[in-house]
Amino acid sequence: MEITEFLGYLGALFIGVVLGLIGGGGSILTVPVLVYLLSINPVTATAYSLFVVGTSSLIGSIKNFQKKRVDIRTAVVFSIPAFIAVYLTRKFLVPAIPETIMSIGDIIITKDIGIMLFFAFIMILASVSMILEPAEKDAQPKKVKYNYLFIILEGGIVGVLTGIVGAGGGFLIIPALVLMAKLPMKRAVATSLVIIAVKSLIGFIGDVQNMEIDWAFLLIFTLISVAGIFLGIYLNRFLDGKKLKKGFGWFVLLMGIYIFWKEIF
Repeated sequence: MEITEFLGYLGALFIGVVLGLIGGGGSILTVPVLVYLLSINPVTATAYSLFVVGTSSLIGSIKNFQKKRVDIRTAVVFSIPAFIAVYLTRKFLVPAIPETIMSIGDIIITKDIGIMLFFAFIMILASVSMILEPAEKDAQPKKVKYNYLFIILEGGIVGVLTGIVGAGGGFLIIPALVLMAKLPMKRAVATSLVIIAVKSLIGFIGDVQNMEIDWAFLLIFTLISVAGIFLGIYLNRFLDGKKLKKGFGWFVLLMGIYIFWKEIF
């Protein structure tokens, strides 16, 4: 096993540990790990990421269902347009992107480069969301209200973004649930995991029909990531998840800037 391959599988464990420690964010690293450490092309990497993210979120959702933190009605309303959008994006939009998108002087933006640049942009947005995230305020229960039109619209937008970059989009979903459904933060986080699981796994189905899947590799990578989740949950007893989340946000910001630099220069 080459050193980069070993680091790739170690990255899978790290992704799970981050998810277990801070409840989200780790999936944003799945595509860079697959592309830069395991030499998988970006289109395939975003497909594999959907499976890893969907499976990890599904496992995380089980505990939240047991604690009755999931708002099922909001999850259904948000998930339907989200999974339709992500499925259609993976099935039709991503394959339709031309191999050469544009050229600027001597710089040629190919499909693979374009996806990674867009992914870097999403990483930077996610990092800012983690760094600037306000403290949770769940002391007083809030009355849940539903702005169905905006929830459906947001679900569709998040679905398209997820379909293109293969990330869960929790940094977009959680604010939407807090602002548009008036969910308390903890219920919003729990509900977002269910939404991410449903739309990611259904989006992955669109890829199964379009490309060859290396199931042996994908299942091993996913199992290592899931093992990392349980390790992260255990470590969470001894570490401050809120401080870790801000620190991880800075790490993701640097990663996003690095991807921009690497892909352009």
